[in-house]
Amino acid sequence: MSDILFSLHSWPQAIVHIDGDAFFTSCEEAIHPELKGKPLITGGERGIVACASYPAKKIGIKRGVPLHEAKRICPGLIVLPSDYETYSLFYRRMFSVMRRFTDQVEEYSIDEAFADITGMRRALHSSYETIAANMKKEIEKDLGLTVSVGMSLTKVLAKVASKHQKPNGLTIIPGRTIACYLQDLSVDKIWGIGRATTSYLNKMGVRTALEFARLPEATVRKRFTKPGVEIWRELRGDSVYPVTTEEKSVYASISKMKTFAPPTSDREYLFAHLLRNLESACIKARRYKLEPKKIVPILKKQNFDSAACEIKLNRPTSQPLELSDLLHDAFHSLFKENELYRATGIILLDLAPDAQTQYSLFEDPVVAEKIRHLYAAVDEISGKYGKHTLHLGGSHLIETDGQGKRGAPTVREETRLFGETKRQHLSLPILHVKV
Repeated sequence: MSDILFSLHSWPQAIVHIDGDAFFTSCEEAIHPELKGKPLITGGERGIVACASYPAKKIGIKRGVPLHEAKRICPGLIVLPSDYETYSLFYRRMFSVMRRFTDQVEEYSIDEAFADITGMRRALHSSYETIAANMKKEIEKDLGLTVSVGMSLTKVLAKVASKHQKPNGLTIIPGRTIACYLQDLSVDKIWGIGRATTSYLNKMGVRTALEFARLPEATVRKRFTKPGVEIWRELRGDSVYPVTTEEKSVYASISKMKTFAPPTSDREYLFAHLLRNLESACIKARRYKLEPKKIVPILKKQNFDSAACEIKLNRPTSQPLELSDLLHDAFHSLFKENELYRATGIILLDLAPDAQTQYSLFEDPVVAEKIRHLYAAVDEISGKYGKHTLHLGGSHLIETDGQGKRGAPTVREETRLFGETKRQHLSLPILHVKV
């Protein structure tokens, strides 16, 4: 089976996928070298494991495990709060290193990116294999952390390659060797294949990526929807998904969640967090000029059960001042006395581009337009002085009673450099000096 050829050409296209190795804990280790090689996790402020270092993973500590369970597995476990501001500095730096080799870089997530290096061999005087290896070396040298790198003809195959050897791996899959890497890969490990599709493939007798890729085109087009057909083509070396350099601006939904500790049954404090979730979600929606037609408030209990409801809006809007009364009514229908809650959340659904507003007969368009102009000013001020500099009074309890963080603050939160305030930190580059 391994001699099946999906592509007669080794490199009709060359796509690189960079995947940070235990990225959050690796960032901590880069800043604090004394932590390297020790069982370490981030997420102490949430009470669950957000990221585990590889020494911690080896003894069975995984992402999402409750903190008390992680400490039971490893009494000497080092627990740190998540320092997302610092991690974001690292990922920006990682992507800037990749852009030394090509402008075609897609920032897929905080610790993952794709790069299209097709046609760069002559410009960089190197083979594709050498370009990928040099990209990896430069990231490790500049950031002080390791990444796993995969390169192949398509984004799906590049993802397969980067996962093949973790951590600190470099895997190259040219066109002629695709089958070798797919023959032992379970279909549930393919990027874009979820549980339902895995179950469907298994019922067809398809259990490996190679078996899926070998299916006749007529069968695939008859039995799968467009995403399934596209993944099948990508597995065969036919590039369907381009490396997109533009920042994502189209969202099916926007969600903001907040887990806090200790859990609480304080009605006003819970609503303050829910309202802050709404404000955060609407800030993102306004940034991309989107407006939701529905909002879903969520209360998560201490036992991880959730209560939620869907609110349909009379018209799309991303102005929290117009939504706060609706949210207040929904909150009181979800909230139960004597229950302990550990998280709140908001999901904005049915997002549509910000268009000319159609007001109902019962609305005052002058007031609505004033609110719109008000939030334009709020966004401008927040851009200068920090997110939530101006916020609704209902969420102010977070400022006076705390954000519900567990444990010690991060090093970055405790550090104030010249010109910085509590709300506004400088976007500083990462500098490593060998002494």
